[in-house]
Amino acid sequence: MSIPESAQVIIAGGGPCGLMLANELGRRGISVLLVDEKESTAFNPQANATQARTMEHYRRLGFANEIRSEGLPGEYPTDIAYFTRYAGYELARFKLPSAREAGDVVKTLSGSWSAAELPHRVSQKFVETVLRKQAEALPGVSVNYGWRLDGFTQDDNGVAATIERAATGERREVRGLYLVGADGPRSKVREALGFGYAGETGVVRDFMGGRMCAVYLRAPDFYKIVPHPAAWMYVTFNHDRRTFMAAVDGKGEFAFHTQLRAGEDESAITDDMAKRMFWRAAGAEMPIEILSRGTWTAGHALVSDGFQKGRVFIGGDAAHLFTPAGGLGYNTAIEDAVNLGWKLAAVLKGRGDARLLDTYQAERQPLARRNTSYARGFADSLGLYAAPDAIEEASPEGDKQRAEASVYFNAHARREFNIPGVTFGGRYDGSPIIVSDGTSPPPDSANEYVPSACPGGRPPHLWLEGGRSLYDLFGFEWTLLQLDPKADAAPFATAAQALGLDMKIVALDNEAARELYQAPLALIRPDQIVAWRGALAGGAEQVLRQASSLS
Repeated sequence: MSIPESAQVIIAGGGPCGLMLANELGRRGISVLLVDEKESTAFNPQANATQARTMEHYRRLGFANEIRSEGLPGEYPTDIAYFTRYAGYELARFKLPSAREAGDVVKTLSGSWSAAELPHRVSQKFVETVLRKQAEALPGVSVNYGWRLDGFTQDDNGVAATIERAATGERREVRGLYLVGADGPRSKVREALGFGYAGETGVVRDFMGGRMCAVYLRAPDFYKIVPHPAAWMYVTFNHDRRTFMAAVDGKGEFAFHTQLRAGEDESAITDDMAKRMFWRAAGAEMPIEILSRGTWTAGHALVSDGFQKGRVFIGGDAAHLFTPAGGLGYNTAIEDAVNLGWKLAAVLKGRGDARLLDTYQAERQPLARRNTSYARGFADSLGLYAAPDAIEEASPEGDKQRAEASVYFNAHARREFNIPGVTFGGRYDGSPIIVSDGTSPPPDSANEYVPSACPGGRPPHLWLEGGRSLYDLFGFEWTLLQLDPKADAAPFATAAQALGLDMKIVALDNEAARELYQAPLALIRPDQIVAWRGALAGGAEQVLRQASSLS
């Protein structure tokens, strides 16, 4: 493919954040030039959990079902299970529905888990493939793997960037109106902007704190040798080899991660050593094939001290770095792209002032701090709980210690994996484009989510007659919910037309919806956040001007 000389937005980084941003922009008619120095999307599994809110965004874009069909077979259980060793004692198990069951189960849930989508357990490598395919199908979106951003300058008129072909050193000069660095934890864009990470790093724990060895492997006999029901996530708890491992394809491919012990030199690890690490964790030897391996550091809870400078932004791992407990890093990155995408498009189309872009950092940086804090707490819960002496003994004391560990891990699994509050409860309170109604949101709690239309948060969800999600009625851009036939929506329609805003009015005479929203009218942003609610539409133009940052 020929690389365009210019695009409205240049994106450095073809991981989940960059690809999702390309989709958000491309669907709004914004031209995009994306570069990533890898030859293609990820080969290694990396992140393995797509949270329900992320799935709702994939549904909004029209490809949630395609994502849900990827990864594990439809009937494969998505349980999280804890063992002394994989072929040893099973200590605890948190059962979750398979991908095939999720579509039916979600329609039976209410309260904290009232959602358009349930989570999906799928390796990032599969997600990236879908995101790339969807982005490349959009007019004006140019996706270029094998090219990296080498440098850039910016002025009042735009950004001039130099890109380089990784394999040959060939260089091109390209221009854009904006640049987004979604280029990972060693972000050149963040470094060039002069931003640094702040927060907690170098945390040492018995597990999930320190150097980790990651091995992508194939073990075709695993399910024959391990005498326990299949699971999505396998966690070991012993004195010798603490690990977590995610099933990748349900047929024998796994993403295996183990904490390196004192004296284990990461630079000296060979394939044979990696095999022995896996065998020790399994408690049994079996044929395995190493597909790839590397090392990484657990124990980060870091957020950049800036997300924007002028016409340049950062998102994803460039803006925040997580320890993967809770699976929040990739999902936070997706929401960065969702938040920034509609704002960039609005400004480029003249449907928002440039100061709308200042709200990206104002809204996303506090959420990144919140989410890294939650991830740190989950890592502490798992990693600071050390294995007692007799945990693997076939003895009365061993039985006692395993029973105690069972109680602990069954409770821990619910703390880390039953997290509707983390998933749905992120809010943008205090943002200048949220029109407060003077009410207070529910408390922020990891394991409980109280649906609320208090402006600044996710719209309360409900299932309608015929099994249709309320979210499926929303427009792609702005939506006004008219939940009382007597409420006058006309002023909003008139104001939206005058301001050039694409707004859909959804008239829904539904008592359950009125109870959820506690108001006859509610304005929903393009990223499915409640911007305003109220009973009277007399101030519609002022509301829309504030919510879209139009003078």
